[in-house]
Amino acid sequence: LAMRTAPTIVRAVPMFIIAGLFFGMRAPASYASFAAWALSILGAVFLSAAFTTLFTIFLLWTISGDGIYRLSFVFVYMFSGMLIPLPLYPSWMQGIINFMPFRGLFDTPSRLYIGHIPPQEVFSVLIQQIVWTLLIIILGRFLLSRATKRLVAQGG
Repeated sequence: LAMRTAPTIVRAVPMFIIAGLFFGMRAPASYASFAAWALSILGAVFLSAAFTTLFTIFLLWTISGDGIYRLSFVFVYMFSGMLIPLPLYPSWMQGIINFMPFRGLFDTPSRLYIGHIPPQEVFSVLIQQIVWTLLIIILGRFLLSRATKRLVAQGG
């Protein structure tokens, strides 16, 4: 969690200040919007930590981790909304993209902050973050238990 939180805070605070001072960025429209955004940020941190741990567990089956990390960054950037905003993808992809867990990393918090997610959908997108986080944790624990049964440490 610290590995995901500290760099984000170091980058986000100056960006929020500059965006507020020079580009007219405003605070969320209501306290409820701010609370939903704060909860989604917390959910994004947990989801990101779960992904990072899962990708690290995948390293137990590889000789080099370069491929896994490069591939994971492609998926995260493409399907989280960091590279291309998710509403700009074709309509036939919207259902798939909205179902995938990557949305909860960037798209959900940013769209809650600016008010693009209607109030009636707030609960469902926050639940989606929680469910995906739990599923990734369960998958990670399963894979870790399988990997440690086969793990051979040299010299010990």
